Amino acid sequence: MDNKFPEMRKYIESVCDKLDNEDLKNDFRKCYLNTLETTVKYDDDGNVFIITGDIEAMWLRDSSVQVSHYVRLAGVDRDCRQLVRSLLKRQFQYINTDPYANAFNEKPDGTGHKDETPTKPIVFERKYEIDSLIYPLWLLNKYYYYSKDISVFDSLFFETLDTIVKTLITEQDYKDKSPYYFRRPDDEKDSLLNNGYGANYKYTGMVRSAFRPSDDRCEYPFLVPANMFIIAVFNDLNTILNKENINNPLKKDIITLCEQIKNGIEKYAVVDDKEFGKIYAYEVDGLGNKLMMDDANVPSLLSLPYLGYCNKDDEIYLNTRKYILSKNNPYFFEGTCAKGIGSPHTPENYIWHISLIIEALTTDNKDDQKRIFEILRSTTAGTGFMHEGFDCNNPYEFTRSWFAWANTLFAIFIIDCII
Repeated sequence: MDNKFPEMRKYIESVCDKLDNEDLKNDFRKCYLNTLETTVKYDDDGNVFIITGDIEAMWLRDSSVQVSHYVRLAGVDRDCRQLVRSLLKRQFQYINTDPYANAFNEKPDGTGHKDETPTKPIVFERKYEIDSLIYPLWLLNKYYYYSKDISVFDSLFFETLDTIVKTLITEQDYKDKSPYYFRRPDDEKDSLLNNGYGANYKYTGMVRSAFRPSDDRCEYPFLVPANMFIIAVFNDLNTILNKENINNPLKKDIITLCEQIKNGIEKYAVVDDKEFGKIYAYEVDGLGNKLMMDDANVPSLLSLPYLGYCNKDDEIYLNTRKYILSKNNPYFFEGTCAKGIGSPHTPENYIWHISLIIEALTTDNKDDQKRIFEILRSTTAGTGFMHEGFDCNNPYEFTRSWFAWANTLFAIFIIDCII
């Protein structure tokens, strides 16, 4: 870091002073700095580009979370503030270039997946996902909260907000309206149904997401936790703009959109389960089909309080939490080393470090947090880093040894739950 990020260096050591184990101190430092030391690239003009880790592309979702622990210092560390501001600027430029893309190249060199979908050389992958549009706004809200810097609400921001809102409204009722289609000739599992234009559905008020945060194709088009993410982030954004008396020409559209989504969730996504009571489905189509599961990646049903959609003690959330943290969830795995939520994106019996950390961040139960802490510490395969997924019976079998998002969340977990 050379002479940059002085307050961050002080902060890291202040946290380490509260930890009683040298190995834990070292692992915290490594995970806290992993984004900055291994994934952040600056060009000659100081503009930032952030890769996910072992993939040389920038995901809108991942990059937002990768700096979410640094944004906490935006009010006191000028370099943190500049880092987040530069990232937001690049994210907004990417969204305006293609709101249906999820990952981008640093330069328009055509690197990336060769899919059947209208694309541009700057796009690495064009999987339309709600969270790709919402995570930069989530990061913006956090940036304002810690910095109180209103200059970020500039013309680029409002241009981007307009792009996002128009895209989401289009995807509420996308048949014959949306320009988006996606086919991957060498992987039919990822190709959208109906010749790439998407599954059948009935209008619900919710917004279609073609893919999940895991980058897997949605089975049904209305991904419930992603729609909840829209509501949580837009509510926070409206509160900020109102507080600062900043004129928002999209305010009415946003309020109407959120009301329609909320009504759709209540009407189509709440299920009466004989054992657990009222719980949320993961995906629905408005035609009566519901997918009852949860995926490790965020936004997930497990993450709803973390996202700000509801409180930790919300009744339907607690019922849903019990459901998805049980064998009723087809992606809940339990082995000799750990139990937790995995994903169809990774092999069977692989639990994600992200889901374990989210499980800890969404409860006030200290015993559960301590149990998860011990699992995290014992499943790094001796690396001191978090991974994507690991075998619940053998943590030395894992995916993605360099996955900055998970390392960021581990650092946040230590700060919020351990010290």
